[in-house]
This record gives sequence, structure tokens and C-alpha cells, in this order.
Amino acid sequence: MMNAAVSDVPMVHADRVSKSFGSNEVLKSISLSVPQGEVMCLVGPSGSGKSTFLRCINHLERVDAGRLSVDGVLVGYEERGDRLYELKPREAARQRRDIGMVFQRFNLFPHMTALENIIEAPIRVNKVKKEAAIAHGRELLAQVGLAEKEDAYPAHLSGGQQQRVAIARALAMKPKLMLFDEPTSALDPELVGEVLDVMKGLADSGMTMIVVTHEMGFAREVADQLVFMDGGVVVESGDPDEVLGNPQHQRTKAFLSKVL
Repeated sequence: MMNAAVSDVPMVHADRVSKSFGSNEVLKSISLSVPQGEVMCLVGPSGSGKSTFLRCINHLERVDAGRLSVDGVLVGYEERGDRLYELKPREAARQRRDIGMVFQRFNLFPHMTALENIIEAPIRVNKVKKEAAIAHGRELLAQVGLAEKEDAYPAHLSGGQQQRVAIARALAMKPKLMLFDEPTSALDPELVGEVLDVMKGLADSGMTMIVVTHEMGFAREVADQLVFMDGGVVVESGDPDEVLGNPQHQRTKAFLSKVL
């Protein structure tokens, strides 16, 4: 999926990232790198730290140790001398604009139509003119297969349709990186495919993505890198076919025997 023009600076680089909640150490010195234009899928049991790691990437959670950078820029902190200082909330929010995030729950504004949900942030945050925001919003609705639903309210959309609107809303900010936190886990099984198809299209377009997922077929087909996490550490990572077809660690084998 990479092309020759892609920078050799990784889109995401985690260097010994640790995070605790009280006495519970959720991330234990995680080091990972995602090249620009590639897709990384994070898999593992609940509570293994996958979602926390995702939230650290856009500074929704502070890291306790280590460093996280996106496109070569430190996330949530600035370095002065040999010390790190946390950015002010407004500066951290400005960084976050470049990182799209799609959650399990769709979090759409119930009082706004699909199109209104999509254009809200570009107009308010990026000061895009309304006409331009609407035109781009309609393009995005077409991209996620919902061109005819621009005037529909979330309550009148299926879960799969709501999640596709949520993806379009994240894309409306023209992010350089997309994070997906189990985007299909709240959906009825027959609606999962329509969301995964949109994500496959994004990957094919060259969008850098990190996806926390239980959809092993999607991971095998779309990921450049599969990472198995358990107990706050990276147990195993590599080519999806290798990790899924020939896991090296007992913990990976035990997990995959339950989900494959």
C-alpha cells in the first residue's frame, strides 16, 4: 500500500510507552511503529491495553512514561532541554485535529442530520465555509455509501449506517491518521460487513490506520502489520498471515484458538 512519495518518518512511533490507572499498569513499555500509508491491527483479549494505547496516541489519555509521536511530532508534550512538558489543552486539541478517531459507540449528535453531523467540526473548528463543508460532506457520504441519507437523523439510521456516518465525520477533518476502536463490536453481525468495506476502501486509498478489532478476517486481508497484545505488553507482531497462521507464542496460540 506504500507509494514512493511516502515519507520515511513513521506516522506513529511509540517508544517505551507506559500507562497506569492507580496501581493497575495497563501499558508496560510499549514500542511500536506504523509507517505512513500502512494499516496496523491490534488484537488481543479485553483489558490487554489496546484501547488505552489508541487513546494515548491522540492524548485522550496521558502517558506516564515513554514517548509517542505522530508524523515526527511529539503528542501531548513538548521537549525543553531533557524534560517533557504537557501541552495546554487547546494545543493538544489542535494536534488532535490531524487524528481521526472512530469509537465503538457512534456518538453522533441526535438532533442533527447525517450531513449536519459531518460538517459541524470543519465549520466550527477549521473555519471552513459552509458551502465548501457541505460539498465535501456530500462527497464523504457518497464515499461511505450513504449519499441518499444526508437528511436522515441518527435515530432513523441502522447501527451500521450510523457508524459509516461517524467515519465520514472523522474524515471531514482531513486527518493524516485514522484510529478505530473496535468499530464493529456494537453492531449486529449482518451490519459488520458494510463498515469493514468502507474501512477497506480507506486502506486502499493509502490512509494510515490503527485498528483495534476482533475481526480476524479483516485483519488478515487489510493489515500490513498485526500486533497481539496481552497484559499490557506486545506479545507478538508481524505479517498477519504469519501471526495468524503460525503464532510463535503460547499466549498468542491460546487466544487465536478461541477466536479463529
